[in-house]
Amino acid sequence: MSFTPQFLDEIRARVGLADRVARKVKLTRKGREFSGLCPFHNEKTPSFTVNEDKGFFHCFGCGAHGDVIGFVMRTENLSFPETVERLAEDAGIEMPKTSPEERQRAEAAVSLYAVCEAAAAFFEKELRGPRGQGARDYLKGRGLDEETIARFRLGYAPDSRSALKTALMGGGITESLLVTAGLLIQPEDERASYDRFRGRVIFPIFDRRGRPIAFGGRIMGEGEPKYLNSPETPLFQKGHNLYGWSHALKSARETGLLCLTEGYMDVIALLRAGFPAMAPLGTALTEAQIEALWRVVPEPVLCFDGDAAGQRAAARAAERALPLLRPGNSLRFVELPKSDDPDSLIKARGRAGMDSVLAQAKPMSQVIWDMETRGKPVDTPERRALVEKNLMARARSIADRGVQEHYVGEFRARLREAFADYSPVTGARRRSAPFGRAAANRPLASDPLIGSEEGRAEARERVMVACVLNHPDLLAELADEFAAIEIDNHEYDSLRQAILDVASQHAAESNMVLGAGELSAALAERGFARTVEALSGNAQRVLDWFARAEAARADALIGFRQVLALHRRFGNLRTSLAESEELLATDMTEEQWERFRALKLAADAPEHTVAEIDEFGMASGRKSGG
Repeated sequence: MSFTPQFLDEIRARVGLADRVARKVKLTRKGREFSGLCPFHNEKTPSFTVNEDKGFFHCFGCGAHGDVIGFVMRTENLSFPETVERLAEDAGIEMPKTSPEERQRAEAAVSLYAVCEAAAAFFEKELRGPRGQGARDYLKGRGLDEETIARFRLGYAPDSRSALKTALMGGGITESLLVTAGLLIQPEDERASYDRFRGRVIFPIFDRRGRPIAFGGRIMGEGEPKYLNSPETPLFQKGHNLYGWSHALKSARETGLLCLTEGYMDVIALLRAGFPAMAPLGTALTEAQIEALWRVVPEPVLCFDGDAAGQRAAARAAERALPLLRPGNSLRFVELPKSDDPDSLIKARGRAGMDSVLAQAKPMSQVIWDMETRGKPVDTPERRALVEKNLMARARSIADRGVQEHYVGEFRARLREAFADYSPVTGARRRSAPFGRAAANRPLASDPLIGSEEGRAEARERVMVACVLNHPDLLAELADEFAAIEIDNHEYDSLRQAILDVASQHAAESNMVLGAGELSAALAERGFARTVEALSGNAQRVLDWFARAEAARADALIGFRQVLALHRRFGNLRTSLAESEELLATDMTEEQWERFRALKLAADAPEHTVAEIDEFGMASGRKSGG
């Protein structure tokens, strides 16, 4: 739906920005503005301001900027139309109907909401009546009390072809509306319509606002299908809706946890135990549902049944989600005991049992690794190459380039470790551990290349940034080199950019040399107080001595160039190593293996053995490495 500028302006005028922001941020008034800690990045000194008169917020630390619509979109993970609808509802503004067709659809939707509400009330009444005794006994046997039955508005559909039809028709509810709402089935041969749900316990399916839009019915005895859901209707699309939306939404946003399970009873059991939960509606998890879940929490946890069917469903969900991954958004997976689902697990072990299972949730990368390696024979170079090919294909299906690169790096690291116990020439195995077991359980950081070298790379980045932070006069000689450094760590890269900005602004406004204290103060105002303190305050003992404030300028200059030379050397080495790995995957020869090993040994070499610079440490009376 499109919105006119006038309608959006009315929302901005009717919804107080400061009041809305204050729900997420503790604000302090400063003159005509408010200030507080930015909700979009970690900071200790407030750099986030709200200007009610002008209708915008701004963070001087991370640059976040926008109006009340943008703030709600970012903090509540909603789409633009969802945000507008929520703010309009809060402000008591009626959503626009911009065309006759849209007005007609809106009027029909209102009628269908009324029909679904009437049906839900009918099913509830039947559950409490004489025909509902068997359904009441069934629900009691499943461990549900009256409070839970009322909370989820559970009901009963009598075993009759016309009970609901007879009860609801009249008073504005027509047969056509009941068919459109999916409550009646209209045979194609023009015979009389009849009730869709018969002789079943009824689980109403609600939208985000708590309105019934569809129904699920469970048979109480033998028969198929065990569960029967409403068909697609103007209100209900199976691939877009989830059972439990209105019950779990608020708690999920507050806790950051959202469990995704398979059935109605599992959702109810989890919610009763204090775990926000939702479930797909008779279909595999869809892309639209995954995107909707990510607007609630960044990493929903899949808690599918422990049997083979549940594990297949989890694998399908992983495959569906993999291409959609982006920074911060993924899925996590728990493995329930083979005979359990969340409902039975909670009954047997209580909340503590579910807590312990959730604590062992696996990341997406682990699940994909297991899918491609578990039980796979890798006793020949060809079979190992196939495993690698499949893993790389999985990784490269991820649309986001940054996430894709991290997956490629992790899978390569795991493969190196998993295949380390094979001779590259004979293919003979030197250890008997099952394939992938050690790699799966060993942290990535322990890998000799990816772990330690990436850790060393981040340490070099930290030292170079600290060197300029504590000795900003070095920029007179190092500005171009400092600006061109490849810095992967987001925090240090942002600080580097801010240092260059402050230095540029200072040079334009003053002929004086920029001092370290003046630079630190300016950076603190931009929201970098914590990082600056870590690199220039008491915590700077973690730095190499030449990067500290008390080191001589000459040593700081030589030390910076020493570290920069190392950084460039190992950057080139990592590139060569990656190229060698790709060649090895398609050309598993002893020559290629030896080249790979030589590059890997060079990457693992102690850093002090390379790129030494003459007279390093002389000005401060130190020796190299002192």
